[in-house]
This record gives sequence, C-alpha cells and structure tokens, in this order.
Amino acid sequence: AAPQESVLRGLREAGGARARLDLSAQGLSVQTCGALGRLLAGAAPLAALALGDCGLSEEGIKLLLHGLCSNSTVKSLDLKGNNLRTVGAEALGKLLRQNKSIRSLTLEWNSLGMWEEGFSFFCQGLGANNFLQQLDLRNNQINHQGAAELAVALTQNTSLQELDLRWNNIGLLGSRALLNCLHRNKTLKRLELAGNNVPSDILKAVEQALDHNQDRETILSEAKNQVCILNKEVLSLKDEKNKQFLDFMDTIDKQKEEKAKSERMSAVRVGQLQEVLDEQHSIMNSLKAKLQMTEAALALSEQKVHNLGELLNAMKQEQTSAAECHFRELQQQKQESADREGKLLHDLSAASGKNLLLRNQVDELERKCKVQQDQLFQVKQDLANTTAELKLRAVQAEERLDMEKRRFKQSLEDMESLRVKEVDRMTQHIEASERSMQDRIQRLETIRISLEGELSQVKAAALAERGQAEEELIKARSQARLEEQQRLEHLEEKLQLMTESWDEAQNCCLKQKEMVAEAQARAKQLSLHADGLRRRLEELQQDLNSKEEEKVTEVNKVKVELQEQIGHLKAERTAQDGLREKIAALERQLKALSSSHREALLDKEGEISLLLEKLRMKEAEISRVREEEAQRASFLQNAIMAYVQGPPLGTHSSRK
Repeated sequence: AAPQESVLRGLREAGGARARLDLSAQGLSVQTCGALGRLLAGAAPLAALALGDCGLSEEGIKLLLHGLCSNSTVKSLDLKGNNLRTVGAEALGKLLRQNKSIRSLTLEWNSLGMWEEGFSFFCQGLGANNFLQQLDLRNNQINHQGAAELAVALTQNTSLQELDLRWNNIGLLGSRALLNCLHRNKTLKRLELAGNNVPSDILKAVEQALDHNQDRETILSEAKNQVCILNKEVLSLKDEKNKQFLDFMDTIDKQKEEKAKSERMSAVRVGQLQEVLDEQHSIMNSLKAKLQMTEAALALSEQKVHNLGELLNAMKQEQTSAAECHFRELQQQKQESADREGKLLHDLSAASGKNLLLRNQVDELERKCKVQQDQLFQVKQDLANTTAELKLRAVQAEERLDMEKRRFKQSLEDMESLRVKEVDRMTQHIEASERSMQDRIQRLETIRISLEGELSQVKAAALAERGQAEEELIKARSQARLEEQQRLEHLEEKLQLMTESWDEAQNCCLKQKEMVAEAQARAKQLSLHADGLRRRLEELQQDLNSKEEEKVTEVNKVKVELQEQIGHLKAERTAQDGLREKIAALERQLKALSSSHREALLDKEGEISLLLEKLRMKEAEISRVREEEAQRASFLQNAIMAYVQGPPLGTHSSRK
C-alpha cells in the first residue's frame, strides 16, 4: 500500500507533468486502480501508461479502462501479463469504441483468445476504432476462429498499421482469413505471424500484400504532395488573376466616371435644348390659338353667309312657288324624303296661278341673287384657299417638329445602343434619360391631343349651332308660308340689309387676310429659329460622335488586353491539363499494378488449392495405410493371443 500511495502522491504533485508513467510489476489494488482511473478521466496529461505484470483484478481493470474511455492525452497503453479474461476483453472493446487518443496498445501474455465472447467483443471494438495504429497480441492463445474475427475487424478498421500476432495458434485457416482481409484493408503495413504454424506460401502472400499497401501509400503520398504543389500554384495564379481583374475594374470605374460626366454635360445641353423646344411649343400653341380664333371667325362668317343664302332661298321660295322651293331644297338638303316632294308638288299645283303674276318680279330678283351668289362663291373660294394655306403651313410646321423629334430620338437610340454594347451599367442612366424624354414627348402629345379635343368640341358646337339654325329655318319656312304677302313687301328692305352685310363680310375677310399674313411672317421666324436649333443639335451630335469614337478606341484596347490575359489563362489551363493527364497516367499505373497483384494472388490461391487437394489425397492414403496396418496388427495380435492361449505340445500329442 505504501508504494501505491507514493505513486499516486507523486502523480498528483507533478500535476500530470510526466510524459510517461511506468507502474509495471507493482501489485495495484482496486482502490488504486479506481483512483488512477478517476485521475485519467480528469484529463491528466500523460502520454504513455505502462501497467505490465501488475496482477490487476476484474474490477480494477474495469475501473481503470473506464477512466481511460474519456481520456484524450494517453497515446500508449501497456497491459501485458495481466490475465484480463472476458471482463477485461469487454472493457478493452468499449475502450476502443470510445477512446480517440490511444495510438499504441500492448496486450502480450493475456490469453485473450481463450475467451471467445470477450475476444469477439474486443474485435468489434477494434473494427469500430479508427485511431489505433499499433497493436501487440503476442502469446494470447488466439486460434483460427479468433483470427477470423480479427480479419473481419481489420476489414472495417482504416487506421491500424502494425499488428503483432506471434506465438499464437492461428494455423492454416486463420492465416487464410487474415490473407483474405488484406485484399480490403489498405492501411496495414506490418503483420507478424511467426510461431503460428502458417505455411510459407501464405507468409509470402501476406508479405506481398503488405508491400503492395506500402507502395500504394508511398504513391498516394507523392500524389498528395504533387496535388498540394499544384493547388499552391493554382492559388497563386488565382491571386494574380484577381489582382489583374481588380485593376481592370478600376480602369472600368474610371471610364464609367468619365462617361457619367460626359452624360451629365450632354443631359444639361439636352435640357437647355428642351427648354428652347418648350418655348417654341408655347409659341406654336399661341399661333394655334390664334389660328383657332381665325377659324372661329371664319366659321362665324360662313354661318352669316349661310344665313344670308338661306334668307335668299326663302325669298325665292316665297316668290317662285313650290317648284323653286323644291329646287332650292334639292341644292341645300339632298336628303329630304319623298313625302315632302309630294307636298311641294301639291303646293306647286295650288300656287301656279300666283306664280304667273310674280314671275317678272322673280326674274329680276333672280338675276340679282345670281350676282350675289357668284360674289359669295368667290368669297368662299378665297376663304377656302386661305384656310387651306394656313392648314398646310401648320401641317408643315408640325412635320418639321416631328422630323426634329424623330432625329433627336434616333440619335438618342444610337447612343443608347452603343453604350449598351460597351458597358452594361450605363444602360440604366440612358434608359432614365430616354424615359424622361418620352415623358416630355408624351406630355407634348397630350397637349396636342387636348388641343385637338378642344378643336373637336368647337366643331361640335358649330355643328350644334348649325342644327339649331336648320331647326330655326324650318320654323321660319313654316312661318314664311303663312306670311308670304308681308315678306314680299319687305323684300327691298332686306336686300338693302344684305348688301350692307356683304360689305361687312368683305371687310372681315380683309382683316382675316392681314392676320394670315402676320401668322406667315411669324411662321417664317419660327422656321429660322428651328434651323438654328437644328444646327446646334448637329454640333452636339458631332461632339457625341467624337466622344463615342474615343470610347470605342478605349474599349478596343481593353478587349486586346483581355484577349492577352485569356491567352495566358489558356496556356495555364493547358499546363494544368498536362498535370491532370500525368495524374491520370499514375492512377492508371496504380490500377494496372493492383490488377497484376490481384492476378498473381489469384494464381497463388489456385496453386494453394491444388496443393491442399494433394494434401487431402495424401492424408486419405495415409489414413488407408494406417487402417490396413491397424487391421494387420489386429490380425497379428489375434494370432499371437490364440497361440499364447493354445494348449502345450505334450497334451496335444496325448490327445492324438
């Protein structure tokens, strides 16, 4: 007890500073094992623990290994010569399942192979562990069944590199199982099978498999090193490319800033031009208003003329009877029905007597009316010509404005297409400017539409007034028929009034002609101003074209630089492809070597199977010979016994 307490005190006082703790050949009690397990569970920083030939009990080994399950510092564990049995084997299996720090485990002289259940549990833990690298199982009485379970565990394990199975009872079947597991396990480098009654052929096959694993690991390590070197080179190339890309992006940003400045200047100029255009539109609107006023005055004069003509026609109807009334109605109203014509014919038959008396007066009045009609027709033609000229000039002015707008739109669209091709980000600014221009154009168009609506309203009002006048004429006709005699008396007075109104209409026409001349002069001034604006627009377009050519040259330079960089990148890609092909060739060589090794192993397995069959035949012959010898020996024994048990010679002769 004294040395055990001194060991624990030293371990506590050192605070785990020792790299290795050796308690071999010291009888450790259950209490000390429990205390040591608790210390190890508390993450005591020990690198190696040696407990060989300590005579540990089942409870002590359970407590100790339970503490090691949660330890993360011990890398080497030595438990040789402790006779662990089933409980110890199960605790070791649990340790291998849970612990992730132990790299070396020594279990020499523990007779683990005698306990099949415990050893199977130990093998399951070994298969689940992926951290252990060295395992020593010498002198553990492992038979062929235990070797088969070890083979199953090795097929699952991917970390064990060295396994020592010397001086066990593995035999032929166990060695075959281990050899078969080496086809799947690619990490085991060293396997010791001396003193296990293993044939030399199997030992050679095991050595070849282990050599194949070592060669595979060396090739994989070289391939990994090459891949690391290639990755470093690729990262350096990526860094260089990123630097070049950042420099290129900086140049693009600078170019974009310059383009934005030029666009701002152009936007300012366009705004000034738009203000001038707005002023021109306002002037055109004022001219249109004046034209509308003149058209309204003309419409009023036309209404007056129509009224005078209707009065004249009414006088004709009053004087000439129903026939002249019918003729006048056909000229003015071509859409009257046949019923009115019948009534007029009836009126003609009734008023024929009256017409004979009034024809002389009517002829004179007709001559005067014809003269007045000719004069009115000439006035109408003059008014129509003036209105047509005014409309043509207005249409020409509108067409010129439309042409200017179209040219301006085309120039903007060309600028936008070039900018979209060069830089994608510039499209947003150009689209915004286009939208603003389109909004302004739409506003102008809405103003035009509103003006046209006003014109249509004025025309509708004129039509309504004409309808009202027609209704009043119909009423006047009905009244005129009743008051024919009274109107005949006042014809002369009305003719005088008509002449006065004709003079007034001529004066109005002269005034309207003067207004039209003034409008023409203003239109000429506006055309001159529009020509000046066109010249300004052409100058701006030339400036924009020069700037666009400069941008195109810069873009071409950038494209050439990009093409050079792309060529460098392609060369680097070809180099990388060559390296990849080399790696693929190495992998193919590995596959070929593995296939050749497998074929050699299959051939050797066939030879081994043939030798086994020969051995079986020889064993069968030996068994037959032994049976024959046994039969012969039995026959000899029977003969000897019969001879020994037979009567003596004297008695036999006496009987004879």
